[in-house]
Amino acid sequence: MADVSIVMGSDSDMPVMAKAAEMLEEFGISYEMRIISAHREPDLFFDYAKGAEERGIKVIIAGAGMAAHLPGMCAALFPLPVIGIPMHTASLGGRDSLYSILQMPSGIPVATVAINGAKNAAILAAKILAVSDEELKGKLKAFSEQMKTEVEAKDAKLQENGFRGYGK
Repeated sequence: MADVSIVMGSDSDMPVMAKAAEMLEEFGISYEMRIISAHREPDLFFDYAKGAEERGIKVIIAGAGMAAHLPGMCAALFPLPVIGIPMHTASLGGRDSLYSILQMPSGIPVATVAINGAKNAAILAAKILAVSDEELKGKLKAFSEQMKTEVEAKDAKLQENGFRGYGK
């Protein structure tokens, strides 16, 4: 049984959404991944979203572009947290997706990350789950420490080599 459901409306979103799956795997979080269009197959979508809680899902990560209705519709039907990932679009650079996901009506919140921000969506899902999971909380703390160590190493390299010698 999965704790997180990753859903996208099109396989064109896969390169971005795969980053969420990879991050969840790094934390050892079980997930399912689906391609379901709220517009093209509404009956299947309703079954998916309404049945997510019964399947044991605790958080949905939904990626969508353009009109970006998928995250909001998930939030309307699923009683637990939904994290929306606005997809970059050719026409408006993802701003259309971002605004569609951010501007939810009162009472139907969708946590929203940056355009194409699947990695952060997975980290946010992990933080939500870590509220009741001490082992996962420890993994998140270790992840933060690892990021700190990486930045310190980069700064040490800069201090040693200067900006001209940094990339060499």
